[in-house]
Amino acid sequence: MTSPRLTALRAAIGPGLLMAGAAVGVSHLVQATRAGAEYGLLLLPLVLLACLFKYPFLEFGPRYAAATGENLLIGYRRIGRWALGLFALITFATMFVIQAVVTVVTAGLVGLVFGLEAAPATISAGILLVCVLLLVVGSYRGLDLAMKMIMAALAVSTLATVALAFGSQPDWTALSGATQAAQLWTAAGFAFLLALLGWMPIPLDVAVWHSLWVQERGRATGQPASVRHAVIDFRLGYIGATLLAAAFLLLGAVVMHASDLRFADSAVGFAGQLVDLYAGTLGEWSRPVIAVAALSVMFSTTLAVTDAYPRVLSALFAAARHGADDPRAQRPHDQRSYLVALAGVITGALLILYLAGSRFTQFIDFATTISFLSAPLLAWITLRVVTDDHMPIAARPGPGLRALAWAGLIFLAGFSLTWLGWRLFG
Repeated sequence: MTSPRLTALRAAIGPGLLMAGAAVGVSHLVQATRAGAEYGLLLLPLVLLACLFKYPFLEFGPRYAAATGENLLIGYRRIGRWALGLFALITFATMFVIQAVVTVVTAGLVGLVFGLEAAPATISAGILLVCVLLLVVGSYRGLDLAMKMIMAALAVSTLATVALAFGSQPDWTALSGATQAAQLWTAAGFAFLLALLGWMPIPLDVAVWHSLWVQERGRATGQPASVRHAVIDFRLGYIGATLLAAAFLLLGAVVMHASDLRFADSAVGFAGQLVDLYAGTLGEWSRPVIAVAALSVMFSTTLAVTDAYPRVLSALFAAARHGADDPRAQRPHDQRSYLVALAGVITGALLILYLAGSRFTQFIDFATTISFLSAPLLAWITLRVVTDDHMPIAARPGPGLRALAWAGLIFLAGFSLTWLGWRLFG
């Protein structure tokens, strides 16, 4: 007989896996692999540190939603309109670029798998059209389950590829990347480092997405998650996303860095290199399997982002229009405002894609840098929310988690201020 606690935990599991599915996209397939290819293992400690220091702020999203029954945007509204306005400003500054980036990487894989010769922007338009149709029809749940299964297959393939590649790697001195350390202190090297950490393992504004998913999960199952179960669910997804980030960096280091292969500047070129990493280690039989799996993972990410931003905009509008205690601010997203926001996000992303042309890596660096520079602000207001008087005392972060949050805030702010100083006075 199933215990009530186990039943409640099963009901809570889901939002954390959605977060992991959204995380394993550009930050992992592109930025982590590129970090390993260009710097070997040199950046692995910083990637793990970034994941550690971002942990508290991303965990605060599901913690707040489970403790209060509210999404994080209501929490921002409770500490002041300025906090809600700050989040809105950061969201509008990044959402079109982020939507465009995840879509164009997916487009590169679509072009590779189906052998399409069309421009990435044109393929991206087709991908976004498919996403819109799926979201409007409402068949996301079944597709999401399939994407999770394929992502699991990609994870197993990645870990197997890394293990096999390590077994045949003789030159550990070259693999360490020590000879590339000086390059990090150049303008280009530091800019790449900031871009790498910006989405590693996922941007901090996803804490708001996660709070919305926890809220919706409770409504759908009729069993609102406890703080304990929401945190367990989050940790499962977050640990998985962190391990995969390390695995993709190792893959790039072992296969590309050791072979002195250059990272392609185009989305299609990179997609081909990514599949070559697996095929060169596992064998040619794996090429179509990995190509389809990577495409499925990136499409899942694109679909999640295409759905998340309109939801956030709809909830943001409700929180700004109504008071924090108004039931209308807590209801599920309004379908009309959701569709209007969906059209706006897609239009803005397509405009950026057509204007960006073939500048693939520069485009991604720009988007990830914006995310990192805004991270200290998002971290600060999120910490304010979970330590505010409205947060139940028993659910507030303990001394250890709070200390880690302050250390993370110093880490994020320190890197951002260093970059700004470099740009202004370097």
